[in-house]
Amino acid sequence: MLVEETTSAPPADVPTAVTVQTDLCGRDITNMERKIDELYASMYKTLKTPVSDYFDVNDFMNDDERVKYYTGLPNFKVLQLVFDFCHKHVPRGKSLGQFQEFMVVLAKLRLNLGLQDIAYRCNIHVGTVSRILRKWISVMSTRLTPCCIIWPERDDLRQTMPLCFKQSFGSKVAVIIDCFEIFVERPSNLMARAETWSQYKHHNTAKFLIGITPQGVISFISQGWGGRVSDKYLTEQSGLLDKLLPGDVVLADRGFTIGESVAIMGASLHMPAFTKGREQLTALEVEQSRAISNVRIHVERVIGLVRQKYTILGSPLHLCFISKTSEEIEPLIDNMVRVCCCLSNLSNSVVPFS
Repeated sequence: MLVEETTSAPPADVPTAVTVQTDLCGRDITNMERKIDELYASMYKTLKTPVSDYFDVNDFMNDDERVKYYTGLPNFKVLQLVFDFCHKHVPRGKSLGQFQEFMVVLAKLRLNLGLQDIAYRCNIHVGTVSRILRKWISVMSTRLTPCCIIWPERDDLRQTMPLCFKQSFGSKVAVIIDCFEIFVERPSNLMARAETWSQYKHHNTAKFLIGITPQGVISFISQGWGGRVSDKYLTEQSGLLDKLLPGDVVLADRGFTIGESVAIMGASLHMPAFTKGREQLTALEVEQSRAISNVRIHVERVIGLVRQKYTILGSPLHLCFISKTSEEIEPLIDNMVRVCCCLSNLSNSVVPFS
């Protein structure tokens, strides 16, 4: 049976298509969508690229107090001199300018800011901060050490010998030596833990031999050793004795039983006397010990100054500072201590000349 097909109107609640007249064609819409995608990509790239004006050079140019606070250096001229001397040998980074990276390193040494703290301040990743420290400290150590830590000529020493040394030892004192230790975290490796354990500090440490001139300038700094090593062994292995000349006088504390080693070089060792089982010292020994202690204290003052100025040396260091990567010749701590000593030498001496 044939049924006649009829067309009925759609229900009232069913939406119908609406024709809109527009001047845009399909190609225009496609171009607009492509432009929007490009803008989104550009915005995302901008957000992913850290941009920071922290540690900008203009903040330090006319503010020596800020320079002293963040770097320990006396003024901006010295800061600029050190930067100009080093920055050409450091590969450029992508996140910060070279002066900003330079200031990151000095602020870390000076104030021991946390890596995450620096990362937040400069809007960079904490891993970037670590890489900045390693590359800059290595270059600064290589560039500054030959210029700032110098074993002086004897004529120069005699001409500028402070009066307190002349009165007790004439003009023959070549160096005052001492050891200082830096606390490090406890290694998990048992051998490393034993080698870094200091019986004197009752802590895991890295130990350095330091030598200063009578004028209060650091003239020698050894490589770092585990805190277990004795003062005598460290001194004999450090290379300091090879720098002595016949007639030189070396001032040291009681723990440095290196008299024979010094004598082989034609020099003499002066250190405070001790009783060695006797009831008391003679009057002459007391007077000599007092004279030695009065001038030997300057090396402790220099060590204290370096620690106070660069506070990173006063806090327990992470194990990454005492280890080295496959690309590094020596651990980061060795370069770091040398850099701190170099920067300290660029400030005024703590030894009075009169």
